Amino acid sequence: LMDIAAIAAGYTAAWNSGRPEAVASFFAPDGGISINGGPLWQGRAGVADMAAGFLADIPDMVLHCDGIRAAGLTAIYLWTFTGHHAASGQPVAISGWEAWD
Repeated sequence: LMDIAAIAAGYTAAWNSGRPEAVASFFAPDGGISINGGPLWQGRAGVADMAAGFLADIPDMVLHCDGIRAAGLTAIYLWTFTGHHAASGQPVAISGWEAWD
């Protein structure tokens, strides 16, 4: 069994590296992510595209892990990201969570 705290730390570091492929490496090759019930970003290439979009919109993004909850085969990763919106220059601070299977 993998250490969920180590996975969360690595995932956070991947986002903070600014490299979409680093973020995608934390997903199974055929895995994916859906944001707020939207369309599925499928496979590592899809996840990398999703991450690239976030990093283009918030080029100075810093992701913080606010906590982890785990039960059985599911984990909840609590996060906050901060930075500045590329187009407007306005500061951004958004908190949320991801459910991991």
